[in-house]
Amino acid sequence: MKFRHSMKSNLSLACGLISVLGFSFVPAAKGAEEVNLYSYRQPFLIKPLLAAFTAETGIKVNSVYAKKGMLEKIRAAGANNPADAILTTDIGRLDALRAAGVLATVQSDTLKANVPAHLRHPDGLWFGLTTRARIALVSKDRVKPGELTSIADLASPKFKGRICTRSGKHSYNVALIASVIAHDGEAVAEKWLRGVKANLARKPQGNDRAQAKAVFEGQCDIAISNNYYMGKMITNKKKPEQKKWAAAVRLVYLDQNGRGQHVNVSGAGVLKGAKNRAAAIKLLEFLSGDQAQEIYARDNHEYPVKPGVARSELVQSWGDFKIDNISIEKIAQQRPAASKLVDKVGFNDGPNS
Repeated sequence: MKFRHSMKSNLSLACGLISVLGFSFVPAAKGAEEVNLYSYRQPFLIKPLLAAFTAETGIKVNSVYAKKGMLEKIRAAGANNPADAILTTDIGRLDALRAAGVLATVQSDTLKANVPAHLRHPDGLWFGLTTRARIALVSKDRVKPGELTSIADLASPKFKGRICTRSGKHSYNVALIASVIAHDGEAVAEKWLRGVKANLARKPQGNDRAQAKAVFEGQCDIAISNNYYMGKMITNKKKPEQKKWAAAVRLVYLDQNGRGQHVNVSGAGVLKGAKNRAAAIKLLEFLSGDQAQEIYARDNHEYPVKPGVARSELVQSWGDFKIDNISIEKIAQQRPAASKLVDKVGFNDGPNS
């Protein structure tokens, strides 16, 4: 991957540091406007977004993708960090960047207009770019319509031995538990989580798609999953067996008669010391705009954050739903407590522990 460093005096040091971090470094053409991006989002997803941004603005985007370790790289580079912006998934990663003090405050009327207040940091340190719902995938044959309607229902004794989920320590589930704490307090959340644990069909394991497979195979009746995995299974040409998993389940949005469906976000922020700060802000503004939001919705079955942007045809087929509009920042604040609660109740030990 290529990054440009605009401070000539630090060129040698930066080159050496970036080499240590596993990236190549080649300065861009003199005078060319660009932005350097660290991304946790897979290249196949963001490539069309970045290409559209360059086509509209003329600003080149140099991106580096990694599944993990970006925060460590940023910290190690210090003032010589070559990146201007970071694009990531989950409120957990966004909040970790905030807590590490590596994000810069951004004041942008465009971002404020495009991203609802509950989906961005109150001080402009990060901005949600998509939402993803932590929903239930239920057996079409073994769970009647209306039998499961809320997060609270997941702890009901009627579902004993019928629920599958991935690790309680996974960031998606930590955020879900944190949302219960944010709404109802830690004592209520603990009682609820103990109830969900008692209803597990097996020890938490695998990823979200593995839970849908377990429903298909009859190991459980309810899978806790992010919504877009349903879309990924339905459209999976490389592994067509996943289409059978998707066909066996029905997607259920929760708490539609109450606070609304819990959602998480993917998002982005501008890094402190960004050498191309103006271009980085333009990139975030573009990613929150109509064209990019439509691409997100189409390619990854996520929900646009910008009001009025249509969801993909497939996602629309699952129906409209009410979103829980609690501040994502408030959920982030409860993540440490949620993680501790997973350990306290022994959630990952399974139902019989």
